[in-house]
Amino acid sequence: MTPEALTLLQLHLIQALEAAPSETRRIFHGRGRCWPGLEQLTVDWLQGVVLVSLFKETEPAQLEALKQMLLTLVKSPVWQASGGHTLVMQHRYTLQSDTEWLWGEPIDEWTLTEGGLKYRVDLGRKQNNGLFLDMRYGRNWVREHAEGKRVLNLFAYTCGFSVAAIEGGAQHVVNLDMSRAALSRGRDNHRLNEHDTSKVSFLGHELFKSWGKVKSLGPYDMVIIDPPSFQKGSFLLTKDYQRVLRRLPELLTDNGTVLACMNDPSLGSEFLINGVMAEAPSLRFERRLDNPPEFPDADPECGLKALVFTQGV
Repeated sequence: MTPEALTLLQLHLIQALEAAPSETRRIFHGRGRCWPGLEQLTVDWLQGVVLVSLFKETEPAQLEALKQMLLTLVKSPVWQASGGHTLVMQHRYTLQSDTEWLWGEPIDEWTLTEGGLKYRVDLGRKQNNGLFLDMRYGRNWVREHAEGKRVLNLFAYTCGFSVAAIEGGAQHVVNLDMSRAALSRGRDNHRLNEHDTSKVSFLGHELFKSWGKVKSLGPYDMVIIDPPSFQKGSFLLTKDYQRVLRRLPELLTDNGTVLACMNDPSLGSEFLINGVMAEAPSLRFERRLDNPPEFPDADPECGLKALVFTQGV
């Protein structure tokens, strides 16, 4: 992280804060490898909270220079005008994703807004705060296509897709995730948005042991698959995604739709397209959703892949 790279970052953040978004957004995405020397750094605007995430250990002198630049920024007029009040740095490369509160008081929970919808997130306690910002267009797509549909949300996490689906008029959403704590937060997210939770089911189960239960609640007009690349003891993307795909025809209605997602930079869209062709040949590839413009990538195939497939077309 050279002085030149830090200067570039500073200018980028000043520009972003001069037009601070009214909703939560990423304001610097170094991981897209578009800014040399800043590949392991991201900055998110969480509506008054600025979260700086480091994904690789930095030389002590460079880390100190980064902190000093950030502390200079929070004392500037542009910071005051933006409404910023808290600056937090998360060291994602450490085992506990250690967090430093550089400015403002520590905050355990915070409420974000995206597309007019509210989401409760954790700050400083977990590796992921509860809302993946690069999936904004995916949540928008679900909201736009969910009216009157029964939806299955696999690897639901904190149920962002479910919130979008119910807001879009879904008849019912079934959320499945092995983390009951994440599903509890998902229930909170629905309540934050004053949703009728009788239209939402929360299954705290391991997917590969629960196919019978999942199938009994179907068939589904829409299935969303957004797994982790790796979850110790339960999911390995390169081996287990195919096991999910081959179940799709029996879960879907005749004209059902699938949103299949993947965020492993080492695998491109063809991994999913070929997987569907092999395991669920009744499905046809429709389109890949764009990623939000605040997530530029030197190679788009390294970023988020969110692909739409339709049955019976």
